[in-house]
Amino acid sequence: MVRWIRGWSIAAKLFALQLVMIVALATVAVAWIWADARADVERDAAAKSLAVAETLAADPFVGTALGTSDPSSRLQPYALDVMDEAGVDFVTIMAPDRIRFTHPDPEQIGQEFLGNIDRALAGDAFTETYTGTLGPSVRAVVPVEADDGEVIALVAVGVTVSNTQVALGARIATVVLAALAMIGVGAIIAWLLSRYLRRVTWGRGAEEMSRMFSYYEGVLHSIGEGLVLQDRSNAVVLYNDRAAELLALPRRDRERRIGGEAPVPLTELDLPPAVAEVLSRTEAVVDEIAITPTHVLVIDRDVIVSRDRERERGPGGGRIGSVTTLRDHTELQELTGELETMTTLSDALRSQAHEFANRLHTIIALIELDRAADAAALASSELALSQALADRLLSAVEEPVLLALLLGKAAQASERGIAFEIELPDRLEATSVPARDLITIVGNLIDNALDAAAATPAPRVEVAVELNLGADELRIAVGDSGSGPDAGDRVFDLGVTTKQAAGHGIGLALVRQTVTRLGGGIRVQGSTFEVTLPTARASSPVPGGDRDA
Repeated sequence: MVRWIRGWSIAAKLFALQLVMIVALATVAVAWIWADARADVERDAAAKSLAVAETLAADPFVGTALGTSDPSSRLQPYALDVMDEAGVDFVTIMAPDRIRFTHPDPEQIGQEFLGNIDRALAGDAFTETYTGTLGPSVRAVVPVEADDGEVIALVAVGVTVSNTQVALGARIATVVLAALAMIGVGAIIAWLLSRYLRRVTWGRGAEEMSRMFSYYEGVLHSIGEGLVLQDRSNAVVLYNDRAAELLALPRRDRERRIGGEAPVPLTELDLPPAVAEVLSRTEAVVDEIAITPTHVLVIDRDVIVSRDRERERGPGGGRIGSVTTLRDHTELQELTGELETMTTLSDALRSQAHEFANRLHTIIALIELDRAADAAALASSELALSQALADRLLSAVEEPVLLALLLGKAAQASERGIAFEIELPDRLEATSVPARDLITIVGNLIDNALDAAAATPAPRVEVAVELNLGADELRIAVGDSGSGPDAGDRVFDLGVTTKQAAGHGIGLALVRQTVTRLGGGIRVQGSTFEVTLPTARASSPVPGGDRDA
């Protein structure tokens, strides 16, 4: 039986519980009202009997009839008339020794009265419920006293219990009908409430919903993406640990994650502006990029719509909230930039290999034409031009990643016909700046400078690298022959670009994010971008702590 009940839905259990409670309360109410009504009926019957008995005891006719030789002949008809007029079931007038002078059953006249008369013999009137010859009755016994106070007779007037129950039944019928009406109304209300609960819980039972929430809690902790749930007003209802890590939000206690906290408005959360702008919308979002100070996030947002058609026709159009997923593409973007740099270097080397092959064929042809001096001069000049920069970098730069990057960009600039000037100290020692971050910062700045310089009459790109050992700072400055960005500091915002082609506007945003994460600074003056990085540490810890497994 218990197992069968456990399979009920919450709505069914609530309906059954409410119905049982309503029936129980109605039963208790009927029992209490019945007991109270019965007491009232018996109280009324006792009061009525006492009044009739006292009236008879004070009637002079009764005293006169008691003084005759045959009191019954005069008192019996009188008692029957009083019974009819007063609506009582019996009037018994008796001698002090219990011998009846009157009775509804003439055969009982002359017999002893059944009941208590001691108090009446002592001069006190009283009422009681007693079972006599007519059955259980509510009776009053009053003494008849002479002028000197002597008790000369007793008057007993009563109403049988069966007649009191008839009067009680009329009142109880009303009470029972009211109780049935209350049960019916309560059952309808309970049914409507259970129907509502069945709709909002989709007919699930308590145990099933408990398991479902346990599963959802496990999913929230196990998925590798950030998850943010919002209600209809875009207030944040729930977010998991990964979202707290990506957005630098405080982690929520697991015991209070589901339904334990009130929704938090977006204005009360310290969210990155790019993410807050997306979360404040009401429409769905697909693969939108948002760059925070520490991460490159890809955001997908789905709108949750109620299945209830009535709600869909309401003011909110059925929208009850949204679910937003956050994917961290920071490493992917950095790897993409590193790959592009390596691709650039590879293309430049391939182009130079092709060019050197052509020049080698020319030198061989000059030798075959017995013009060895011209061939040697051509080879020496080309070797000097190509080797000068490499020798300068190899002698000054101990940072291998920065060395390879500058060589690759120099080759790329040469291929595009852009003058590429590098200013280096006599010795540039290896730094603690992560190699991937160097590629992101220097590679993107030089790429933008090459693109800007290519549109000028005398294209030129200047790169200056300086290591300040006293301040533990690495300074990188990249300028070009262009006029510089019109957007000022806004050039570092996601999507802001001076290029005509689509798909740009992320490089400088990544540069600022990386510089900020490393604890450095970046500024733009005209067409020169200057970055200052601390070299005492590689990177700052990511806000939000470690990610849960």
